[in-house]
Amino acid sequence: MTTKPAAAAARATVHGYPRQGQSRELKKAIEGYWQGRGTADALRATAAGLRRANWQQLAAAGIHEVPTGDFSYYDHVLDTTVMVGAVPDRHRAAVTADALDGYFAMARGTQDVAPLEMTKWFDTNYHYLVPELGPDTVFTADSAKQVGELTEALALGLTARPVLVGPVTYLLLAKPAPGVPAGFDPLTLLGRLLPVYAEILADLRAAGAEWVQLDEPALVQDRTRAELTALARAYRDLGALTDRPRLLVASYFDRLGEALPVLAEAPVEGLALDFTEAAATNLDALAAVGGLPGKRLVAGVVDGRNIWVNDLEKSLATLGTLLGLADRVDVAASCSLLHVPLDAAVERDIEPQILRWLAFARQKTQEVVTLAKGLAHGTDAIAADLAANRADLASRTMSPITHDPAVRARAAAVTGADTHRAQPYAERAAAQRAHLALPLLPTTTIGSFPQTDELRSARADLRAGRIDTADYEERIRAEIRDVIAFQEKTGLDVLVHGEAERNDMVQYFAEQLTGYLATRHGWVQSYGTRYVRPPILAGDISRPEPMTVRWTTYAQSLTGRPVKGMLTGPVTMLAWSFVRDDQPLADTARQVALALRDEVDDLEAAGTSVIQVDEPALRETLPLRAADRPAYLAWATEAFRLTTGGVRPDTQIHTHMCYAEFGDIVQAIDDLDADVISLEAARSHMQVARELAAHGYPREAGPGVYDIHSPRVPSAEEAAGLLRTGLDAIPAERLWVNPDCGLKTRGWPETRASLENLVAAARTVRGELPAT
Repeated sequence: MTTKPAAAAARATVHGYPRQGQSRELKKAIEGYWQGRGTADALRATAAGLRRANWQQLAAAGIHEVPTGDFSYYDHVLDTTVMVGAVPDRHRAAVTADALDGYFAMARGTQDVAPLEMTKWFDTNYHYLVPELGPDTVFTADSAKQVGELTEALALGLTARPVLVGPVTYLLLAKPAPGVPAGFDPLTLLGRLLPVYAEILADLRAAGAEWVQLDEPALVQDRTRAELTALARAYRDLGALTDRPRLLVASYFDRLGEALPVLAEAPVEGLALDFTEAAATNLDALAAVGGLPGKRLVAGVVDGRNIWVNDLEKSLATLGTLLGLADRVDVAASCSLLHVPLDAAVERDIEPQILRWLAFARQKTQEVVTLAKGLAHGTDAIAADLAANRADLASRTMSPITHDPAVRARAAAVTGADTHRAQPYAERAAAQRAHLALPLLPTTTIGSFPQTDELRSARADLRAGRIDTADYEERIRAEIRDVIAFQEKTGLDVLVHGEAERNDMVQYFAEQLTGYLATRHGWVQSYGTRYVRPPILAGDISRPEPMTVRWTTYAQSLTGRPVKGMLTGPVTMLAWSFVRDDQPLADTARQVALALRDEVDDLEAAGTSVIQVDEPALRETLPLRAADRPAYLAWATEAFRLTTGGVRPDTQIHTHMCYAEFGDIVQAIDDLDADVISLEAARSHMQVARELAAHGYPREAGPGVYDIHSPRVPSAEEAAGLLRTGLDAIPAERLWVNPDCGLKTRGWPETRASLENLVAAARTVRGELPAT
């Protein structure tokens, strides 16, 4: 195929870039500041250096217009809250006293003040801080961060485009502040917010911005007529401003749908749309509205969320079709590259043949540049790149790692009986109560205990050969002994072994399953300073040997109380990996579920009476459009039931979910048919307990009473208060007491104090229950 040059030279750009640095320098600098080992000035200098390095790397690669403002110490939505002055009343004193410390107080809380609620950014594993708004919210402009970072980029001689969260998405992501009636709609504040955006746009124009990008990803969800009317008003008013840069409105993650004609008619100068497979219908929809005459189109044809090399010829064909639909077409990734690791070239443990299949942020940047060159100058200008790309794609297609006949035959043989427990819940519950003999309001934790510096050092020492396997395993045994002893002393009812041996709840399992690849440097931000290394699900999945039985049975040998077996569920194994894109997700989920089913069966055979299969990503992976959800939920819940469907009635199956909006999936939670579910609830004030009650959820549940993403220690009375709220929705015989999530990221002092208070709260509230 030969493509002729575009009429106007296409430019290359990206929406955003990983923040952390090659060696997670930002994480280390922030945590050093929190711990008093670094100053605010040192943190700011590190951040400025990382921004400068990112921009210069992008420009050197051939990116014509670098993004600014996407860099963040914690979260870009929290940055927007600061930018528009929507600081909650409880944090105002801290922000006034010290802006940086107040910023971190909003994110993490303090001993005396709770943080903002945290939840997932659309259907990704990135977490944002939820804005809290009310009828009395007064917005004020603070453009210092945006102007400052733009000025830094311009001083380097670069063409730069500030990126802001758009006003409509910001309000749609917000929730009523505590104490505000639940019926309050933050979108009613649009009239107050738009003048603040107008002031910020004017400040950016004065600082030298030619374009400003306003991100509106909420528009790819189903939106009401009132919300679309608000969208039209927002960009009518902003477009009518005389003192502003040109506006580029961006959406991503899915098809724009009914919002597209609204934006196409809006008086803005450009749109950025996702044209990857997830949003392929954007192309037809754009043609249906007559294109974007006189406007700039930034075409997201390189997948910004997954790590497979782009099919350059396919993307060029899409770009060629788009040329007739806009005044000019520029090339970009589909969304911010925040969601992928930084550089595949530094991976030394992946076979060179397989490494050819992978594109991290730097490789995706080069793909964008190559496509822009091909679009501007024709395919002859990139003939060598196209030939190499064809070879890379063929190598993956023909590789035996992607096709295991035995795995596929087993998955094809699954029947409906395999995906259901043999007994109804009522019979199982009676058998489990008799077998486990737990008190009312039983206490437990979610699974992990603090990953100390000593544990991380032991893993590093093992990798470096400074200790042998026997020494390492003795350290793990000692940690498990300490964790079990602490839980017994504290009075917890169902114990865990603490997961001392696990580097990550997905990676640990991926490293023991066929078909997965692990990276050494593939860090991706999950929230704040929490980074994960998502494994790469490259081929067909099977389990060669047991993965958790040894350490779980060792922990059980130390106590007479039940110890939970801890597994990560099939949907989360997909969602928190970079999943293969060459077969339906449902097929991959079934393969993973069968591998995990083998582990469940082996745990039960080894005497484990309580097995937890975590699915925190079930809600996260929910499609953004309602029409796409039933099919997803059908295969996702089936995969969980396939994992757990073979156990005896007296084996209690738990699951866990955290930091998501659960109201949309209560029926799916029911369809999992788990005996017990634990859920995040502390920051959201037990909202999920009320949602379960409204649904008539018939099984046992543990809405969390301890927010583990904050360093503050909840008092026993605070935990008891949340527990009493939970009892208003869930009867005592079905209510568990637990933290919101695992304790891996917490320190031992706060963990000890918090769990002691949690147990004390449970005992207090048990004493308040009527005698039976």
